[in-house]
Amino acid sequence: MKLTILGGGGFRVPLVYGALLGDRAEGRVTHVVLHDLDAERLSAVTRVLAEQAAQVPDAPEVTATTDLDEALRGADFVFSAIRVGGLEGRANDERVALAQGVLGQETVGAGGIAYGLRTVPVAVDIARRVARLAPDAWVINFTNPAGLVTEAMSRHLAGRVIGICDSPVGLGRRIARVLGANPREAFIDYVGLNHLGWVRGLRVAGRDELPRLLADTELLGSFEEGKLFGPDWLQSLGAVPNEYLHYYYFNRETVRAYSQAEKTRGAFLRDQQAGFYEEMKRPEASALTAWDRTRAEREATYMSENRESAGAGEREADDLSGGYEKVALALMRAIARDERTTLILNVRNQGTLSVLDADAVIEVPCLVDANGAHPVAVAPLPDHATGLVCAVKAVEREVLAAAESGSRATAVKAFALHPLVDSVNVARRLVEGYTEVHPGLAYLG
Repeated sequence: MKLTILGGGGFRVPLVYGALLGDRAEGRVTHVVLHDLDAERLSAVTRVLAEQAAQVPDAPEVTATTDLDEALRGADFVFSAIRVGGLEGRANDERVALAQGVLGQETVGAGGIAYGLRTVPVAVDIARRVARLAPDAWVINFTNPAGLVTEAMSRHLAGRVIGICDSPVGLGRRIARVLGANPREAFIDYVGLNHLGWVRGLRVAGRDELPRLLADTELLGSFEEGKLFGPDWLQSLGAVPNEYLHYYYFNRETVRAYSQAEKTRGAFLRDQQAGFYEEMKRPEASALTAWDRTRAEREATYMSENRESAGAGEREADDLSGGYEKVALALMRAIARDERTTLILNVRNQGTLSVLDADAVIEVPCLVDANGAHPVAVAPLPDHATGLVCAVKAVEREVLAAAESGSRATAVKAFALHPLVDSVNVARRLVEGYTEVHPGLAYLG
């Protein structure tokens, strides 16, 4: 089976390959094609993968190319993890937003809109090429903003594109752990959009264990989200929100923390990863050792500004292992081998949430089999969550419309309608600022 990874020179590709190395079952991936526009980054990541595979018999073959069409032909699965504009673009997203006093995070608020505006046209082109060159392939999208990009691609690939994210998986795992439950045996009642969802129940053997957690203040404060949001707020919500909702519920404190940070997250990762890729130019350097060291630092500093503003302290060691590669592998296995499973994924709504239309991409538990991912029926959201979900989905639709039409006015509208952008004038200045620093937004007329 052939897996093509778009963004194959990206730093997290070895996580995916490492997961593939542990798969010995029939029908496994035997050939991995890495595609990237940057040949030097491809070379660096290929070295890491070679060291990973050194002691593994029958490791999947790895080839690399800068030719997109060549990479797509004959693919059974396409894993999309591109970053349009690179980490320099992410750093600019943050900087331009903070200059206007609003959040510049890459998937939330102004930064997410800017990232979406320059990513959607590229993702749509990829979707059209997949439809033409590999019509039977399944596309697994991790490109951020994951829900928005998945919806853009679904207009050309229908249900054959599925978005994944490790945030809901990590959240469910942490809740199960503090409740003493096995995460593999628990059903996580999670619903929302990507980076905008809530755990409303955790059922083990048919019993919902979440009320027990919400009733215990000490237990609530013992894990990441409890420390981040505070037990009192979680009890008020009657649910446990995805960590990215900290940007909404504590926006003022988060913007202040980001403004006072020595470097934004994007600038930190840009400089950190530049050091890794520079080190990979030395033939004698151990690629895997350098990658492991850089990854550990990356994971330990994840959402550090949010944790600092909340007084949440350091991340637990168990939360430093990532997880999206495991979701991707489980999804591929379920489809390729018809190994039915339940995963939290980004898929078309199809009536699951009555407040959104059928084609809106949402993030919910799905039953997965050889025919793809099928959203599980969920209870309606409470009013406060419905308001946020509908507002952010409306913004996503304006981003898609702006990307399709090239309308600058529609781009301004997307920014202005976002709950974390507090003025139409700020929205206009954001569009001006982003078009100045991003050549990829030159299409906005």
